[in-house]
Amino acid sequence: MKTDLEPMHYENGFEVATLGAGCFWCVEAIYQQLHGVIAVIPGYAGGYVKNPLYHDICIGNTGHAEVCQITFDNDIISYDELLEVFWLIHDPTTLNKQGYDVGSQYRSVIFYHNLTQKQSIEEFKSIIDNSGEFAQPIVTEITRFAEFYKAEDYHLNYYYSHPKTPYCSTVISPKIAKFRKVFSDKLKFSGTSN
Repeated sequence: MKTDLEPMHYENGFEVATLGAGCFWCVEAIYQQLHGVIAVIPGYAGGYVKNPLYHDICIGNTGHAEVCQITFDNDIISYDELLEVFWLIHDPTTLNKQGYDVGSQYRSVIFYHNLTQKQSIEEFKSIIDNSGEFAQPIVTEITRFAEFYKAEDYHLNYYYSHPKTPYCSTVISPKIAKFRKVFSDKLKFSGTSN
């Protein structure tokens, strides 16, 4: 079993980040575009029920947050760069809410896999909190990673499979446009799909 003192690596040497910034469809669509990101899997973390289902999470019965587990090549993109994107793509000052998505499943949360990640998160949070960028204090939960449950298959690659649905076009597309403007030098492709 991994402890806080051990780095979290896959066998192939890639690292893992687990982030929740509201709806995981948004998070997935954004992180998929970053050069150095190998995989983005939507799922659930931080709850108290084994093998949760989307329906149960949506009605608040499990304590889980919608998150994405991001596998990345630290030689191409750093954990700090992933955090930089995280702070941009959502409002970390709203408790259990992102836009019209309300409930603890949409909370702002970062699950750290080791002490190095925890230190980076806390430093970033402190810098942003003290910068005056946000009128309210950051409420992002910082929690030790315990377990990740992959979301049902129909959530995978949701935005790119359903770009014309109202949620995707009115909520996700504007977030992607903002992200692409700020992080254009970190994109793995220039189009709108991968």
